[in-house]
Amino acid sequence: QVQLVESGGGLVQAGGSLRLSCAASGSIFVINSMGWYRQAPGKQRELVATLTSGGSTNYADSVRGRFTISRDNAKNTVYLQMNSLKPEDTAVYYCRIVEAQTIYWGQGTQVTVSS
Repeated sequence: QVQLVESGGGLVQAGGSLRLSCAASGSIFVINSMGWYRQAPGKQRELVATLTSGGSTNYADSVRGRFTISRDNAKNTVYLQMNSLKPEDTAVYYCRIVEAQTIYWGQGTQVTVSS
């Protein structure tokens, strides 16, 4: 089993920045990919950014150029640096990892951007 602990959410004004962290622990053999998704009220969960073990990144069009995903392999931690935040970025942000062939989700962290 793998446990994910997220941190870094909060309330920020439009134009501000936040950095989310997601630390994985437990029976980790190989992490194939790590990523962030978000779900706004009344909307489906959507991809924000992913990072594969090979270093390939993928971003949603709505965040490309503003958000940066990165990881610390030694700490099994993935980060999401969010700059130039907009009110439409308000959502619960979820960490997701693929360990071997199993998908794990974090508990979610709230990000609220005020206008």
